[in-house]
Amino acid sequence: MRAFIFPGQGSQAVGMGKALAEASPIARAVFEEVDEALGQHLFRLMCEGPESDLILTENAQPAIMANAIATLRVLEKEGGVRLSEKCNFVAGHSLGEYTALCAAGALPLSVTAALLKLRGRAMQAAVPVGVGAMAALLGADIQKAESLALAAAEGETCTVANDNDPSQVVISGHKGAIDRAIALAKDHGIKRGILLPVSAPFHCPLMQPAADDMASALATTTIHAPLVPLFANVTAAPVSDPDTISRQLVQQVTGRVRWRESAIAMAEAGVTHFAEFGGKILSPMVKRSAGEDITTSSVISMDDIEALLKAI
Repeated sequence: MRAFIFPGQGSQAVGMGKALAEASPIARAVFEEVDEALGQHLFRLMCEGPESDLILTENAQPAIMANAIATLRVLEKEGGVRLSEKCNFVAGHSLGEYTALCAAGALPLSVTAALLKLRGRAMQAAVPVGVGAMAALLGADIQKAESLALAAAEGETCTVANDNDPSQVVISGHKGAIDRAIALAKDHGIKRGILLPVSAPFHCPLMQPAADDMASALATTTIHAPLVPLFANVTAAPVSDPDTISRQLVQQVTGRVRWRESAIAMAEAGVTHFAEFGGKILSPMVKRSAGEDITTSSVISMDDIEALLKAI
């Protein structure tokens, strides 16, 4: 069994998608459709930068999605692949969940781009710059991370945002609480805490204003049943019902990304190969979570697409 997975924020880089677009008119068409949907030259920004603009949440989120979908579309149309025949589940990390839904036919590309643009703006606006922060905890399992977050909170918000794999957990909340957590990390048996270069504290209760904005947007968005089940971030369980998907997308804004649990659950469901489209961040996390017997592939270039075609 196979899962197609899609990366989240942090996988963007100036130059992303450029070589693929030069090699394939199918990829170019994806980038053009996203540009038209957003009314901006996002693909030019992806190709040329500046990086300071590309990393803005409202640009990075649709850019990462567009890059992954372009890669998938080339596989599908040039390789004659039908997702429903070659893939049993889809999943994505944070914004990658929207990419996964687009890939599985639950959301049109233009709608996905618009939702992610709105999501990026709403998440950025939810908390004033400097009020919140996030930190990666290296050498931390979920129990140690939860214990540290509780100790560091001191009446402020400090919670697990991303349970990425058995050795990396990300915490999110008020800046003071995150600073305290970094200082206390070794006392809790954690190798190191590293402040992340993000502009807002994602996936924690401080994001409630953004969750409210997404609830309003999703209330008027038609979500179709995906061609294959989605393993949802907030439950680490498969879902196909459109109303449930909509609710969970809202919950995801403030909720924990249960990526480690999702990788384990997909493996337990029978998945033996994970193909990551548009990035190479999730694949190592999957191996560390689900075991070295799992095979993974990162699909970014035309060569990667051709290799995957031979494998499936």
